[in-house]
Amino acid sequence: MTPLTWPTEAPTLDRDRLIQLVAALEQSQLTEDPDGFLVLFDPEAVWVTGGGRRLVGLAEIEAFTRMVLPGWMNGGSVSYTVRHVRFLTDDVAVTSVDQEYFDVDGSPFSPRQRGMPTYTWRRRGNDWKIINGQNTPVAAEEA
Repeated sequence: MTPLTWPTEAPTLDRDRLIQLVAALEQSQLTEDPDGFLVLFDPEAVWVTGGGRRLVGLAEIEAFTRMVLPGWMNGGSVSYTVRHVRFLTDDVAVTSVDQEYFDVDGSPFSPRQRGMPTYTWRRRGNDWKIINGQNTPVAAEEA
């Protein structure tokens, strides 16, 4: 599925690159790779965790990530689907993502564990970095 993109005439190369970066974020979580996760962030980023903790600046994001990411999947997995890409300017974009966690057998948890993260990206040089992230959990529902 191609995500809804606004404005519709936005460069598809930028849209596709942002989708690739969200996939890299997903992969870094699947492989419990703090370095792969942290490289996606702007030094001035603000990150709000799924548990509601606000982390300001890359140093705080790094300390938290190195504490929680290794070992957190416990053999499970997560999937990310980009639903919307909105370009606020040529150098600032927002991606809206659907996220779901799965057990070691690849089945959705019951009740389902889902999130709806939103990432604001800023172009830095030739690439994009997360400047703000909000990892919002979805209320529990039966699978």
